[in-house]
Amino acid sequence: MIVRHSFLRRLGLAAATAACTGLFLGADLARANAQAVAIAEQPRLEPAESLEGNYLAAIIAGASRDTGAAALYFREALRADPRNLELLERAFTVFLADGSMNEAFSAAERLAAREPNHSLANLALGVRGLKTRQFQNARNVLSRNTRGRAADITATLLSSWAWVGSGDGKRALETVDRLRGDRIYNVFRDYHGALIADFSGNKAEAARRFKAAYGVEQTTLRLVDAYGRFESRRGERAAAREIYETLLRSYPDQPILRDAVTRIDAGQTLEPLVGSVQEGAAEALYGLVGGWQDDNVVSLIYLQLALYLDPNHVLALVSLGNTLERAKRTDAAIAVYERIPQDSPLRPSADIQIALAYEMSDRHDAARQRLAAVTKAHPDNVDAVTALGNVLRNRKSFEEAAEAYSRAIAMSGEGKANWALYYYRGTSYERAKQWPKAEADLKRALELVPLEQPRERAQVLNYLGYSWVDQNLNIEEAFQMLRQAVEMSPRDGYIVDSLGWAYYRLGRFEDAVRELERAVELRPADPVINDHLGDAYWKVGRKLEARFQWSHAKDLNPEKEDLVRIADKLQNGLPEAEKPAAAENAAPQPEPKPNGG
Repeated sequence: MIVRHSFLRRLGLAAATAACTGLFLGADLARANAQAVAIAEQPRLEPAESLEGNYLAAIIAGASRDTGAAALYFREALRADPRNLELLERAFTVFLADGSMNEAFSAAERLAAREPNHSLANLALGVRGLKTRQFQNARNVLSRNTRGRAADITATLLSSWAWVGSGDGKRALETVDRLRGDRIYNVFRDYHGALIADFSGNKAEAARRFKAAYGVEQTTLRLVDAYGRFESRRGERAAAREIYETLLRSYPDQPILRDAVTRIDAGQTLEPLVGSVQEGAAEALYGLVGGWQDDNVVSLIYLQLALYLDPNHVLALVSLGNTLERAKRTDAAIAVYERIPQDSPLRPSADIQIALAYEMSDRHDAARQRLAAVTKAHPDNVDAVTALGNVLRNRKSFEEAAEAYSRAIAMSGEGKANWALYYYRGTSYERAKQWPKAEADLKRALELVPLEQPRERAQVLNYLGYSWVDQNLNIEEAFQMLRQAVEMSPRDGYIVDSLGWAYYRLGRFEDAVRELERAVELRPADPVINDHLGDAYWKVGRKLEARFQWSHAKDLNPEKEDLVRIADKLQNGLPEAEKPAAAENAAPQPEPKPNGG
């Protein structure tokens, strides 16, 4: 009988993937043919032999957020049908998202010639004008982008930097001052106004605007870094240090902040955040990405345009790598992380991300080697030691993982931000059959996890509560924890499944069916949840439905040990005399692994 989920999935070592953006919805799927599907499934990307095949392969790749493959197939489709406007527009969007800039600009020219107010084409052409120092041309094409809030703020910020490029700082400030309205508009206005004034030599105006922006928003890293650098160059070392220290108190391990304080303490003067018009425009595009976090393609486009203007924008590189990882484009993400300069404060973090990407793509030796190099070069890097613990946990080396987390806890102290270290160490101890240590850590994690983080708190409640139920300990308190976890995270199918499976373990099978049916609705493709529901159906006499759920679970690629159990149940059903956990006084089941997380 299965009593838990995959440990890797429960603890979230892999980043959750975002939903499809819908960019390619509405395609003419009637033109699809079997050849295109076969091409799309080939491990090596090769063009199809027909326009229809390439078109459908591009649609499939785009829906899977593989812009590299989509660009290849759209490129071939355009060669076969170069006058097709819809095809051109779809290809243009993919070229931008993939960073194929020469093709994107060529497509943008053709689109703008046929539709002068095409917002995305004008944005691309405006960015190209900024890059090539054709500032008047950039302003001309950007002036056509006035439809919608996003187009307005983007065009206004980029046009402001184009005026800086033309040597007119006054017009640049007048342009950026058009941004008025809600909080985000005002912050962008004051922040970029400060950068523009500083770059143009108007230090007094820059100081005024930095102070205004910082007074409203003190938790944005780029604003804090820009303001701190500005104060450092003015000789206000104490003020600069306090700007960084204020944010460091909330994020004590942030490498950019720590590096800045170290350099200030060493008597160094920090260089300006923006050193060219192109870097200023790139900063504008990067800053706007936050508004598109739920739209993978738009985020990619803004990041690619920012990096076209400033290839060394470190945070844009990090964001692009993260976006590619969410799209499961592991090799592309690794290539982006490798572009982060070796002398950047974020280089160790990039190496950690590369190691985790290697681990998730089953390149275990490469992952361990990369982490070993980071920990050797930076022995005090808590993130590297924590990542090592994550990798060891992923490989089911639970005692070693617990040792790594212990090192991380010793290095980082007892702050609330470290609740996750206790949680991960507790789960590692539990899997290593060291329950007293596990219970102590899970309780400590529950004490530390902030009430303002309900989803994270739900994970801890879930793990501890289920562990107690599984061992017939503290039953009433455990159920209160699991109900509370569901209340905090009602759309988490894994946590709902935990509550349902707890009911099952206590012999409350009707209650189990109710919760497990809801869990399956939330996570229909999860093999363990479907298997749990099958068990519950069997216990309430719905044996035909039970076999259906087990069969479905078997088809969903369960773990090997679970597959054996499912096959046996399909053949023999469940033992009729099985006792519920509440009636047992025996020791806990072997290797209990609570659900959720």
